[in-house]
Amino acid sequence: IGQFFIVLSFGAALLSFISYYFATTDDAGKADSSWQRLGRLGFYVNSISILGMGTCLFYVLYNHYFEYHYAWAYTSRSLPVYYLVSGFWNGQEGGFLLWAFWQAVLGNVLIARAKSWERPVMTVVALSQVILGTMVLGIDIFGQRIGSSPFLLLRNSGIEAPIFSQPNYLDFIKDGQGMNPSLQNYWMVIHPPTLFLGFASIIV
Repeated sequence: IGQFFIVLSFGAALLSFISYYFATTDDAGKADSSWQRLGRLGFYVNSISILGMGTCLFYVLYNHYFEYHYAWAYTSRSLPVYYLVSGFWNGQEGGFLLWAFWQAVLGNVLIARAKSWERPVMTVVALSQVILGTMVLGIDIFGQRIGSSPFLLLRNSGIEAPIFSQPNYLDFIKDGQGMNPSLQNYWMVIHPPTLFLGFASIIV
């Protein structure tokens, strides 16, 4: 389900970008063009998909599903809940997801409030969402891997180990690697969300 939301968010962001681009160039004089409405629809779907991704990822982390590489690499059973929350953005994929979330929030504010600024600014915001989407897509195109999905299974993550030849290998994985001790600080819960909000604001 999480991977489905990733693909949907990427496609919706691409639709939104293309639509807003044509609304800016072709329909610049029209008050409420069909391209603009399509751009808004695409961005709304992108926003909902990002919320879906975030919900799925937190569910994986909170329930200690260590068959997923992201949960295994960045969390453990001994971590308190607030560090499980910060484990969400502990890895690169989660950081990109957090960045995309803040851009979605600001994009929806712009749609509601920006008026004449909406089309050109949302063209850039939607393009940024497309680029961030490629960072969490995690697919192979012509043998080249694009991005890395936070929903990548441990056995498919490139780790070479004899354990993966066993069909019941999950019986032997009792815990994750946990969080780097230097990151087990309350600032890790506060700092990245404010940092990525700043990144998203700079795009605007």
